[in-house]
Amino acid sequence: MFFKKEKIKKNNFLTKVCALLIHAAKIDENYTDKEEEIIKKTLNELGIEDQNISKTIEEAKIIEESSNQILDFTREVKGLPKQDKIKIIKALWSIIYSNKDADIYETNLMRRLAGLIYIDNKTMGDIKEKIKKGSE
Repeated sequence: MFFKKEKIKKNNFLTKVCALLIHAAKIDENYTDKEEEIIKKTLNELGIEDQNISKTIEEAKIIEESSNQILDFTREVKGLPKQDKIKIIKALWSIIYSNKDADIYETNLMRRLAGLIYIDNKTMGDIKEKIKKGSE
């Protein structure tokens, strides 16, 4: 029974991470297939099996649509090890720059996220520049 609870807890956590990724993809009001592919790849890298990715995305879309603040998505992320936070930040910047440009809403979101999940400005800026240049 313990393992089942841990798996449910992990799936719920990853669903919230997915909701955060979807939120970033939708903030410019243009949710594209390319952005969804980045989300799927990130979920896979975070440990969701291929057969569960579509279900996780559908659940995350419902969570994202019914939430009115990003705190719901970031609460658990801030406790992650730094390398996991960096994976998520890379995915977020990849989503934002998938259309080759970042608007004011997207950059504001990332600025707010940096504070909420305890990522320093230098790390955030370095990741942004690597993604922007396509070297990540």
